[in-house]
Amino acid sequence: MKEKVVVAVKDLGKTFISNTKEKMTALDKVNLTVNEGDFISLIGPSGCGKSTLLRIISGLESHDTGSLTFTSEDENNGFVFQDSVLFPWKTVYQNVVFPLEIKKQKTKETLAKVDELIEMVGLEKFRNSLPKELSGGMKQRVSIARSLSYNPTVLMMDEPFGALDAMTRDTLNLELSRIWKESGKTILFVTHDIDEAVFLSTKVVIMSPRPGTIKEILPIDLGEDRDLAVRGSEKFIEYSNYLRGLLEH
Repeated sequence: MKEKVVVAVKDLGKTFISNTKEKMTALDKVNLTVNEGDFISLIGPSGCGKSTLLRIISGLESHDTGSLTFTSEDENNGFVFQDSVLFPWKTVYQNVVFPLEIKKQKTKETLAKVDELIEMVGLEKFRNSLPKELSGGMKQRVSIARSLSYNPTVLMMDEPFGALDAMTRDTLNLELSRIWKESGKTILFVTHDIDEAVFLSTKVVIMSPRPGTIKEILPIDLGEDRDLAVRGSEKFIEYSNYLRGLLEH
């Protein structure tokens, strides 16, 4: 069966103007095809344009050259930031519902979906809790549920676990992998962590130093049902070492 393309990036470029009026090319001739159901991680050195590319695809930034095409008529994308960005005065439930209020999509069906999402991220017992009562990992789960509440075509995540401790990060890697399988969503994920990228992804996109372009796209074949033990497998270690080699040269 032919894979369904949901996003096509062709020869995309982005230039910024610095405070000293100098031009800085952040992205140059980036080409990327995102298929339905992909979990794609973007990795590369700091400043290579990973987050800029993600923000352009999400619509938070514009591009200067090239094209960005969505096959769906509804460019309905979700975005999860490194900081959970929750409303401190709203409960877990109210935070997840908020996008539906803004989009005027509150219906019996969508509200039922909110309850399902809160359960999916394991926060049903904290439905009425405020963000100050939650750990960092729990806040990010709320953020993920909120971004899924309006059924986005693509869920984009910009280092969502970067500020968390190693144990919490491992737990949320497992949770995100499960959520991806259960929801069937297409996910674009920015990370600096090579092992995280290998563990989560169906493909890893390696970007070059600035001006950022795509150096290589590595398919990851570790099966869909992954647990943390897979990180000790020979195949996982081969993928990780190969990516480290690419980033060092």
